[in-house]
Amino acid sequence: MNKVAFIFRTLPHGSAAGREGLDAVLATSALSEELAVFFIDDGVYQLKAGQAPAAIHGRDYAPTFGLLELYDIERVYVCAESLAERGLSPADLCIDADVCDAGELRRLLSEHDVCLTF
Repeated sequence: MNKVAFIFRTLPHGSAAGREGLDAVLATSALSEELAVFFIDDGVYQLKAGQAPAAIHGRDYAPTFGLLELYDIERVYVCAESLAERGLSPADLCIDADVCDAGELRRLLSEHDVCLTF
């Protein structure tokens, strides 16, 4: 089976990409145990705790990322540089994730056969 990486790079409420990516991750987890999820660039905002998208008539799907653990998705990585550039820390995230530098993320991504970006 192919190793699949899901990469979140976009803001959570500017498009449906984040919700669609989360749905794809959860659906794929039923078919494969060889997957990992990466949050890079503005994608780190997908995990920011305390979002209030109702003010812009959006759906607060960030807590749904908490299902990753329930679906046995254990390889979840966040870019340390992306967090720092946006004034965020691991404590600002709504789930536990491994925070890695860009070099480590590149190495981890290279282990995957398929990379899907959202």
